[in-house]
Amino acid sequence: MKFFFDLFPLIVFFLAYTFANASQETAQAMASEWLGGVSTDQAPILIATATAIAATALQIAAVWLKTRKVGSMLWISLALIGVFGGATLFFRDPTFIKWKPTVLYWLFGAALIGANLLFRRNLIRSMLEKARIQLPDPVWARLNLLWALFFAALGLLNLYVAYGFTQTTWVNFKIFGCTGLIFAFTLAQAPYLSKHLIEDKPSG
Repeated sequence: MKFFFDLFPLIVFFLAYTFANASQETAQAMASEWLGGVSTDQAPILIATATAIAATALQIAAVWLKTRKVGSMLWISLALIGVFGGATLFFRDPTFIKWKPTVLYWLFGAALIGANLLFRRNLIRSMLEKARIQLPDPVWARLNLLWALFFAALGLLNLYVAYGFTQTTWVNFKIFGCTGLIFAFTLAQAPYLSKHLIEDKPSG
């Protein structure tokens, strides 16, 4: 259930775009009422962007009502969708929203490298040790670097699809391609990590 909650804005974005793209004249009328004059081909991505902004805000509100605190990642997501999504709506230009995933992935990669270089803190280690995963120090270092390089490459791949293919293809890649690649990259590390796991010593 948490998996779908975390992906809630992405799911809403995809559904809004799909329905708007299937009924472009209705989408144009709706978007024009909200934003002024909007062309038929602009309407689906503008409606999807507006709903994604609203969904992210709703997600944060739900977390706040339940826990009375909101994690930094959710605030970063809201800031990025607010800035890039807001620019897309203001300028009627999907370029901004297409750059949003790339900026997010590059921020992830920069955070992994920056925290390690500046504060000697391995963020991947910090996250996985909470799940009681114990690895030798060199393996943690390689894992942190691998994730940083992966996010850098994923950001570039997003731009390649955004500028090299149709808008609909990019939307599908953003939802299914990026999510699938992150999932596959995580699974691909399992055999390597299993070789280096440190077993807990029995107490007593």
